[in-house]
Amino acid sequence: MYRGLCIQPPFFEIGPKSYLYGKQVLDLALAAEAAAEKYQVQVIFTAPFADIRMVAEATRRILVFAPHIDPIKPGRGVADILPESVKAAGAVGTILNHCEKPISLARLRQSIQRADEVGLLTMVCADSIAEARAIAQLDPNIIVAEPTDLIGTSQTSGHAYVEASIQAVKSINPEIRVLQSAGIRSGSDVYEIMLAGAEATGSSSGIALAPDRAAMVDEMVRAVREAWDARQHG
Repeated sequence: MYRGLCIQPPFFEIGPKSYLYGKQVLDLALAAEAAAEKYQVQVIFTAPFADIRMVAEATRRILVFAPHIDPIKPGRGVADILPESVKAAGAVGTILNHCEKPISLARLRQSIQRADEVGLLTMVCADSIAEARAIAQLDPNIIVAEPTDLIGTSQTSGHAYVEASIQAVKSINPEIRVLQSAGIRSGSDVYEIMLAGAEATGSSSGIALAPDRAAMVDEMVRAVREAWDARQHG
């Protein structure tokens, strides 16, 4: 686990995937920057590879992540993603094992080790509670408890899943943060999943396909803050 940056709940992740590119990505990143500052919520922004440097240079408050790295070192590796190059472009972390870019447990272990070596935070996706438990033993910074069949839908994880996935990860390593995602489409979705006990949540298509992306970012990040404050006050 890379400990150079501290991720504290509550936080929120925005991943535009390949829905957006270029200036659209930058505009979304600036909206995320504004919401992060306004509501004092850490926001992870997973930028497409080609837009990492642009986003990193234009922002200060958000945490820019890469959508993947490969466990290679400088040298051969045409079309592989070198961790050092991602870091040099301005990213502070990377997502690994997303359902759209799955990797084996052995390769995941190697990728986390390389990220630690170069100083990148790791956020690893898990499709089930059993997989989350296995991944927790590899010591990433964040585990995304995200059932694949809910991704891109309007259905979110239930309270029981939120509680069980957090317990499974924390029983192995209480320092790992657990992000609950999949099916997040509105501020009310965010509020409910945070109120259920989540440390963080996030959205991709729910934001990227919204008629007003900036307004949706503001709505969701505000809901993170409101739900977290409600929990702190009983």
